[in-house]
Amino acid sequence: MSREKIWIAGADGRLGHAIYEILDRISEYTVLTTDRDVDVTDLEQVMEYAAINRPDFVVNCVGLTDPAFCEQNMIEAYRINALGARNLAAASRRIGAAIVQISTDDVFSGENKGLLTEFDAPDPVTVYGKSKLAGENFVRELNPKHVIIRTSWLYGFGESDFVTKVINKAKAGEKITVAMDQISSPTSARELSRFVRKLIKSQEFGIFHASCEGECSRVDFVKTILKMEGIDCPVEGVLQSDSTSPILRPCYTRLENLMMKMTGIYSMMPWEDALKEYMEDRRKS
Repeated sequence: MSREKIWIAGADGRLGHAIYEILDRISEYTVLTTDRDVDVTDLEQVMEYAAINRPDFVVNCVGLTDPAFCEQNMIEAYRINALGARNLAAASRRIGAAIVQISTDDVFSGENKGLLTEFDAPDPVTVYGKSKLAGENFVRELNPKHVIIRTSWLYGFGESDFVTKVINKAKAGEKITVAMDQISSPTSARELSRFVRKLIKSQEFGIFHASCEGECSRVDFVKTILKMEGIDCPVEGVLQSDSTSPILRPCYTRLENLMMKMTGIYSMMPWEDALKEYMEDRRKS
């Protein structure tokens, strides 16, 4: 019996790497990985790769995720986050494959203080959020066999990772200043990859919110990171809403994993437990 093929686009990123590591590549799956070697914004390249390799699932982990860069480079943000998703959706449909699209809590404005479910209407206010929503729309329109996963405050291994940046700053004696009015659910790439693996095994389609359970402010997140690392370092909280600069991240985006709970497909870890697991793994690496 032939093994199913999974194509991870953006495999060098924190989530792509985590998904690759967690999949059973010995007995269950043949895993194809691409990053900059296949330009997802080039439709011809994407179509050719899909036609030659014929994956059963395409997992799109490609994304331009720096909000400040996106604000200054709107066309590039839409090329990667929207056009790239369009190309992968079109290519996957042509070969009969399903697509898993990774999205973000930034598709919401952050003005609603209640829990946000998959049935709440997105209303992004940043270029990053708008470009990711455009990617969602392309995937929904072009491939009926789709899963869109929205997550929040994703972290994982890598130098550009938020947790790593906080620890490096603290060890260097630099001042750490973060928004105290940003509230969401920190989510580890490893825990999210477990959910992706579960989805691939299932017959589920549609939009799923997938954030670790619980919520905290950005300040509390940083303080918890430093405490787990055993670093005594002051953290200054500032109000993003008082800044004269453009709002780059929505303030309140507590995702409710409603579809996950309705279907019973998976249960995400509390954010503190997932962070503890990540910190322990980090020390071993």
